[in-house]
Amino acid sequence: MAETGSAQILPQGAGYGVVVGIGFFFALVMSFVSYTQNKYTAYSTLASEEFNTASRNVKAGLIASGVVSAWTWAATLLQSSTVAYEYGISGPFWYAAGATVQIFMFTVLACKVKQNAPRCHTFLEIVYARYGATTHIIFICFALATNILVASQLLLGGSAVVTSLTGMNVYAACWLIPLGVCVYVVLGGLRATFLCDFSHTIIVMIIILYFMFSVYASDGAIGSPRAMFDLLKEASQVRPVAGNQDGSYLTLKSNYGLIFGVIQLCSGMGTVFLDQGYWQRAIASRPTTAVKAYILGGFAWFAIPFGFATTLGLAAVALTSNPRFPTYPNNMTNEQIQSGLAAPFAAQTLLGKNGAIALLITLFMAVTSSSSSELIAVSSILTFDIYKTYMKPDASPKQLIFVSHIMICVFGVVMAAFACIWNAIGISLGWLFLVMGLIIGGAVFPAAFTVTWKGQTRAGAISGCLVGLAAGLIAWLVQAKVQYGELTIATTGASYPTLAGNMAGVLTGLIVSPIVSWIKPDDFDWTATRAINAKVVESQGETPRAESPTRLPAVVSEDGKEKVAADSSASSAMNSDTKPTQPLSHSQLPTVIEEDKEMLEDQAYLDNPKSLRRSYLIALVLSCVLSFIMCFLVPIPMFLSHYIFSEGGFTAWVVISFMWVFAALGICGILPIWETRKFWVLLAKQITGRI
Repeated sequence: MAETGSAQILPQGAGYGVVVGIGFFFALVMSFVSYTQNKYTAYSTLASEEFNTASRNVKAGLIASGVVSAWTWAATLLQSSTVAYEYGISGPFWYAAGATVQIFMFTVLACKVKQNAPRCHTFLEIVYARYGATTHIIFICFALATNILVASQLLLGGSAVVTSLTGMNVYAACWLIPLGVCVYVVLGGLRATFLCDFSHTIIVMIIILYFMFSVYASDGAIGSPRAMFDLLKEASQVRPVAGNQDGSYLTLKSNYGLIFGVIQLCSGMGTVFLDQGYWQRAIASRPTTAVKAYILGGFAWFAIPFGFATTLGLAAVALTSNPRFPTYPNNMTNEQIQSGLAAPFAAQTLLGKNGAIALLITLFMAVTSSSSSELIAVSSILTFDIYKTYMKPDASPKQLIFVSHIMICVFGVVMAAFACIWNAIGISLGWLFLVMGLIIGGAVFPAAFTVTWKGQTRAGAISGCLVGLAAGLIAWLVQAKVQYGELTIATTGASYPTLAGNMAGVLTGLIVSPIVSWIKPDDFDWTATRAINAKVVESQGETPRAESPTRLPAVVSEDGKEKVAADSSASSAMNSDTKPTQPLSHSQLPTVIEEDKEMLEDQAYLDNPKSLRRSYLIALVLSCVLSFIMCFLVPIPMFLSHYIFSEGGFTAWVVISFMWVFAALGICGILPIWETRKFWVLLAKQITGRI
């Protein structure tokens, strides 16, 4: 097995069954959800606004779950385990911390979107409104490059594991994985992706807990934190880690781990700030809960790579000398490591077929849920920023929906094609993951400044992007050539060249854009961005229902706050447990009335500058404080002190990982249901005929 690079333990049929069967199961579920939504709620999947923005009323728990799902790639599970195998316990921490900061920082952008462009569909619409067509096209190129790189990574990692565990053809996996996802996204739009994100994230976290309890509580090969500690100490003596204190796997004093953390920080900024999927979640969120959603989402996501890699990544280190390990008696080859096979090998060694099946399902859930985010994100860009902006500005909602459906299918083909190309030319998941940031990093801060800083000019935005791209590529290739004397896949994917490229790209964009803008700063007043789609969103025809809605009249109370006055028949319908003598119209359904109330509350919040300012300050403070804690306060003292964990310290570290995963499960699994409990009660009554 060591020679083939395979951990095949399941039949090919299992691979095809999971990839095709589960994908179409969710497609069937989504068809039922869409039918129920159209019949019993205020929002129809036939409306362009609902399809692409979920009508901008999604609550914090579901947004947090969606953020976790969108940020949980195949690489989240595979690459985090790879760096755990390579650097020890510092790997999972730096993977998690280095990619959580961007979610916290994005909280500020989410607030600014609600404040400065509350009706936009994409962040590129803001670019177009501020800077015009040339800048818009440049940012479209960076955004699509981001989505192509992310989406092809998802399939690259997912197909590699499916092939490794089942022997399924890798190219078949690349094409079949997105198939079911395209179907359910077309059926339900953005809200469908949120609901699938919710279910996928719960399944992923439950399986992670299954692995954690198996490794640290029941497995005969390890079975306890103490046994893991002893095996890692032994591995440190047999295979010491270069750059780690005393070669130990049990320390945060890891030079290459720290380098990876910086690369992760720079690369992650591009894949969050330039990925329309995260902007789309900010656009879809309720303005009253956007800050809460992203803070909780970042906190919950940290648990996934931290818990998973602290378990299976370290288990791969501990079990390499175990006769059941697939490569025994040899160590894993560099090709196997870079393909992300540390976690699959560990799962197979620990739990045999059960472990392989559990990991296969986990990877499939992670790949499909994040793929759905990429599909709807790219569909929005192609529909609103290319088709509607440059081809048919007067496109009707029906035409926009049709184009959105087509573009979802088009990008499904594109992402599969790119994944096949990477496989064919020998590009691994690890290489693509490390290199991606230097390609897109230059546009990170120009994109952020577009929404947050009125002084950035068109020239500043363009120069930041293009000079940052050039600086990243030059630093990357020069460092690889100087250090290794040649440019190959191996040398360009090494730590120092990718570190140089990532830092040069991001920091150049950060420096160049303000300097150019300060030469003759702009004084943008945001009027143009606040007017984006104002007429379209307010149009009744943009939110079709089973019948024309009867909007609830607004009244103003003595304290000046807007409230909703429901008619007596609707109020009695909401409060009565008996079936009415006459059927209610669609606009009188209690669920519709509740959603109308929320819409008025959200609009009142958006119309209040003090509320928006307060949310922005809270987001700014929380994102800065939490980022400082994760990236400096916790790891840097442990790095500088050269601390190596004792048995008690390592046990505490493992216990913290358990607690964090349980907390994340509560945020992503329980909170969304709790927040919508009233809606579900009303919906159940309507479906059963009690209303």
